[in-house]
Amino acid sequence: MEKTLFHIKEMDCPAEEQMVRMKLADFPAVKNLAFDLTARTVAIIHDGELERITAAINSLNFGASVTTTGAYTKALPQDNDTANKKLLWAVLIINFSMFAIGLTSGFIARSMGLVADSLDELADAFVYGLSIYAITGTLIVKKRIACISGILQLLLAIAGFVEVIRRFIGQEILPNPIIMMAISVVALIANTASLLLLNKTKGQEINIKASKIFTSNDVIVNIGVIAAGVLVLLLGSKIPDLVIGAVVFTVVLRGSISIIKLSK
Repeated sequence: MEKTLFHIKEMDCPAEEQMVRMKLADFPAVKNLAFDLTARTVAIIHDGELERITAAINSLNFGASVTTTGAYTKALPQDNDTANKKLLWAVLIINFSMFAIGLTSGFIARSMGLVADSLDELADAFVYGLSIYAITGTLIVKKRIACISGILQLLLAIAGFVEVIRRFIGQEILPNPIIMMAISVVALIANTASLLLLNKTKGQEINIKASKIFTSNDVIVNIGVIAAGVLVLLLGSKIPDLVIGAVVFTVVLRGSISIIKLSK
């Protein structure tokens, strides 16, 4: 067997990682994949067919290049799938719960920042679901879930942008900054708990790393909504809420497009 390290310039989130996985799913020669999103690399243990593997990865147009390659004589790495699935289920439940709470509170408070944040939580829940299936699911199942979740996210993001524009043009009542800040603090606590839960594992599997990255981003978004609530309270303006809403909807839109590509 051989071990080849690829540097993939455009692979900076779990969606691109899943696309690489699916691209190589039908290659019997590929025995093991080890991703590092921070370094944007994937180490592939394979039994020959390097040219075909390289061509498959290059077809994604992610700016991939071979860094090193050589013989591999050790035993194949083993992943702790059961423990990883439990962790991913835990953060999925937390994210979906915060989606429901955030969406309801967003409508009550008339805050697009909260609504957008809740959809970001939903998008992450979809990614965690894909990660769970990535452990034991089949390629067909992963593609179907990716397609459904990607289309749903896309529709929600578009609807969100339309609502932001409508509220910007119209004479909307100011969002309730107290509810904005209170729910965002709850979400911040929930996401921090998720991050601490994920950090309990010493595993370096991609699904756990991806979950840590997404949860860390959620913490930043929560802080952004809290800041928007403070500005709404101090300035008496709806603009900060609409701005943070538009920013988060952009993140959800980008993620939805990546996941739809993943299902192709």
